[in-house]
Amino acid sequence: MGFRPRIGAATARALAADGFRVFINYVNSTGVAEQLVAEISENGGEAYAIKADVRDDAQIAAMFAEIDAKHGGVDVLVNNANMSFVAKPFMDQTWDEFAQKLNDEMHAAYETAKHATKSMAKKQYGRLVFISSTLSEAPAPGFIAHGTAKGALDSFNKYLAQELGPIGITSNVIAPGLVETDATKDAPAEFKEMIRQFTPTQKIATPADVANVVSYLVSEKSGHVTGTYTPVCGGAYLP
Repeated sequence: MGFRPRIGAATARALAADGFRVFINYVNSTGVAEQLVAEISENGGEAYAIKADVRDDAQIAAMFAEIDAKHGGVDVLVNNANMSFVAKPFMDQTWDEFAQKLNDEMHAAYETAKHATKSMAKKQYGRLVFISSTLSEAPAPGFIAHGTAKGALDSFNKYLAQELGPIGITSNVIAPGLVETDATKDAPAEFKEMIRQFTPTQKIATPADVANVVSYLVSEKSGHVTGTYTPVCGGAYLP
């Protein structure tokens, strides 16, 4: 499970509490990943930290090979890798800046899903969850690279749902709006307050709000739910 600061951690905690053995993928945040493993273990769960850059095919393959050899593969993949992007308007952006985000986002999703579904197909069971963004459906200035990449992820999810459903694998997208994380802690207070006021639930999402939806979509209860796009934004985005 690739993880973005705090959303990924909250998801790992939630799934461990649900009884899942959790594999926490990280690149640079060694201390954070190891601390999270220790926390989950202290609370009676089972977790492992595995270093791999999901932009690199060899590292992805090695990560899944290790999981297959030691634990018999995966039943669930939560794709939540945090890919950087250049926040610029279209007129000021280069193709390389735009393509970097699109390629990194889709490459990570494609390759991790490819490896995960090999294991899932043998069991005729699996759950894929991709973390997108409401910006894929509701554009905002400067986010064209991010929103377009997430839009591609949304479409990819539908195709996986259609192709993999007959072999017992579901695929769904969760699209958070603004979430209180380390990545958004420096956003202007006025901006956050504006979002809160326009949100029907009158609150900004927490990482736990996203994790709770992941928990449902990877559970037995969601067996007939696939190909969906679920905004976690308190109704701030209403299509």
